[in-house]
Parts: sequence; C-alpha cells; structure tokens
Amino acid sequence: MKQFCPLLFQPVSAGFPSPADDFIEMQLNIHDYLVKHPAASFFLRVAGDSMNGAGIFTGDILVVDRSLQASNLDLVIALVEGYFTVKQLQRNKQGQYRLLAANPSYPPIECEELEIWGVVTGVVRKYK
Repeated sequence: MKQFCPLLFQPVSAGFPSPADDFIEMQLNIHDYLVKHPAASFFLRVAGDSMNGAGIFTGDILVVDRSLQASNLDLVIALVEGYFTVKQLQRNKQGQYRLLAANPSYPPIECEELEIWGVVTGVVRKYK
C-alpha cells in the first residue's frame, strides 16, 4: 500500500522567513519522487565519512539507479577489490578512472578495472 504525504505548494525559506500558506499543492509519494526506475533501483545505507563534503553522512540512505550510465563526476556505487564504496567518478583525458572522496582525509582511488554498480540519484536522511 502506497503512503502519501502532503506536499506544500509554498517552498520553505532557508533565508528570511516568509509568510506561511495553508495550501497543499498535491500528495507526494516519496518513493515515486526518489525512484525513477523501480526495477533497476535499490537503497543502500552509508557507513563512514569519506563523502561528508558531498553532504552524505553515516546513517544516510542512498538511492541508487543501476539503469543509468555513469558520467564523469557522477556519484557512484563502485565495487573495488571486493568492497562497495560510494565515491565521485572522475575520468581523465586518457580514459582512465579515479574514484574521489569528498573528504580530504581520503586519497583518490586509482582504478585499472572498475565495476560501477549504479549512480546515486538521491539521499534520505532522518534527523530524529
């Protein structure tokens, strides 16, 4: 059974407060909003701090789409030496790939062979 929550028409101000409107634009199913290709998508929980600079933190849930072709600078789930990692994909002019962390404490991962499991299309974070 799909659960829907109201989506307010008026965006919330992240700067100065704006007057509140009691107007609901539509009903929002968060799964439909986040998942474009259900048969090719999965969720993955994050552990670690290598992507903090990209706004991805321990405990976050990533939305990953396997049907998308990874492009330069996409956030991807890659299989490296038998382990999954989330990193930014970088391709140089010679066609070689590196996986970049979004935390300066982690060096780039140079990849001779790289298996991309999917492209990260969203992040879900629970505050409480």
